[in-house]
Order: sequence, then C-alpha cells, then structure tokens
Amino acid sequence: MSDGVIRVAVVDDQALVRMGLATLLETEDDTELAGEAADGRAGVDLVRRTKPDVVLMDIRMPVLDGLAALREITADPLLAQVKVIVLTTFELDEYVFEALRGGASGFVLKDSPPDELLHAIRVVADGASLLSPSVTRRVIEQFSARDVPASAPHPELVRLTEREREIVAWVATGRSNDEIAAELVVSPATVRTHVSRAMVKLHARDRAQLVVFAVQSGLTLP
Repeated sequence: MSDGVIRVAVVDDQALVRMGLATLLETEDDTELAGEAADGRAGVDLVRRTKPDVVLMDIRMPVLDGLAALREITADPLLAQVKVIVLTTFELDEYVFEALRGGASGFVLKDSPPDELLHAIRVVADGASLLSPSVTRRVIEQFSARDVPASAPHPELVRLTEREREIVAWVATGRSNDEIAAELVVSPATVRTHVSRAMVKLHARDRAQLVVFAVQSGLTLP
C-alpha cells in the first residue's frame, strides 16, 4: 500500500460484476482500482504488470480459470506481497478449499453487502486472514465430509514446538486467537506469537493457509 490506499485488481468474466466492483472501490478513500481483466490469463498479466495489494479473483473464467491463475500468482516470488481473495457465488463452493490450498487468502460471496466486501479487502491487505472462525469451520467441515485422507505431513512440521503444534491444531478448528487463549488460559498475545512463529516455520502466507497445512497434515487436537 502507498499512502494508505489499497490497490485492488478485479478479475471476473462478467462485465457487470467488474463494473460494480470498480465503482465500489473508487467510492472509498482507502481503495482504488488497479485494473480489471475478463479472464484468468489476462488477470495474471494484469497482476504482474500492476502488482496490486489485493486481487478479487473469480474461479470460473475462460482462457485460464481462476484456480490456475491463482497458482501462477502465488508461485511467482515477485508477487509474494499480492493477496488473492476468491469470489464465489456459493458459500460452500466446491473449489473453495482448493483455492485456499492454492494460496488464496480467503473468499467472499459475490452477493455480499458492500461493507463486508470492503472489510474483507482491508483485512487481507493488512496481512490477516479473511476467513472468520465460522467460515473456517464450514470449509474444514466440507473438506472432512469428503473423506479425503490427510496428505503427507508438511515437511517443516517437525520444526514446530509442541506448543506451536497445539496452537496450530486449535487454529484448524476455526477458533479465533481470543477463543484459543480462553481455552488454554493464556493471553491472546501469547497465542498470536505462537501463530506467527508457526506461520514463519511452515512458510504459510497467512492464517488461512496455516489451516490448510494443518488439515492436510492431519494435525488435530488429541
């Protein structure tokens, strides 16, 4: 961000959606439109050219779908500071977990009220996870309901201390830092410290990806 203004790129194949989002972004003092694209390939090119703070990315698009575009963006070290929010029409979209696993910072519904969308952009731009505890729980429940076996444990999982592993397992339940602190009878600041250290050790882009790593590694509470 420069001068406190969040630069946002919009990637969606529906012209009406792009127009609405662009209008919303330009009406706020702390957001501005960095550019827009109508397909995934053009979206990746736009992001590489403009390096926005946040990308609002649709999933179902021509030429290159949103998941493939997301993976290209998150795999590019030159775009490490770019955060991607996936736009979806359904709260439990079948691609949501795959998007989070691909490096998205979260997702929002296309028909969300303007204030919720703006809040999501500000939260993600500030480096936090877009996923609220309740949304995190629903994503995890959806993943678990598919009976998908845990992948091989994250290779850096062994670097976590026992306390950090415990905290990460709590994060994967969808609890907030305050809720975890209450469960463990510690301060929220202590929880934040453990979460931050775990994110560094696991190379997680944000809290949402930390949840994904925990679920994939089968890291659960005893």
